[in-house]
Amino acid sequence: MGTAMHGLLPDHSPAVLIILDMISDFDFPDGEAVARAARRIAPTIARLKARASRAGIASLYVNDNPGRWRSDSRALIEHCRRPSSRGRVVVEALLPTAQDYFVLKPRHSAFYATPLEVLLEHLGTKRLILTGVSSHQCVLFTANDAHVREFELVVPSDCIGAPSNRESRFALHYFASVLGAQVRSAARLDLGSLNRKK
Repeated sequence: MGTAMHGLLPDHSPAVLIILDMISDFDFPDGEAVARAARRIAPTIARLKARASRAGIASLYVNDNPGRWRSDSRALIEHCRRPSSRGRVVVEALLPTAQDYFVLKPRHSAFYATPLEVLLEHLGTKRLILTGVSSHQCVLFTANDAHVREFELVVPSDCIGAPSNRESRFALHYFASVLGAQVRSAARLDLGSLNRKK
């Protein structure tokens, strides 16, 4: 478990783009199906991340830490970029930059036993833009924990994925109807507005 804070910390980022579990070798049960979903959404997330950067929105990667607790973000990225990795194409599309943040998590939620909440407080964040896999598991658990912490939630509908469309449809309905999230396609998000203080 750890956090890599590359580059200079911004003074504030009222909105933060969270990229969940996209840096992975997808070497787990049903990993091939999750990898297919990740490959499908990775280009859209990459375009959203580029737009977010231009709007002054920080990007934060949150990922499972496979194996024993000895890896760090760089070791994880290199492991997942191996030629034999199911996740190589995804990782290449979404390589973190020196300005991005990286948090390793031990369980489904990005908040559980991680420094995420402290980092978001430092950044003055009020709004989370959630992307990644899997829609009905890690994205959903993270959204629930964000909701109880009173963060505003934005979920780009074409930036989350799961082994089946049914699982993503369930999650999207839940985000909107239960958590009050703003759910729409990435292209329709007004990132400048989202990153303004209220």
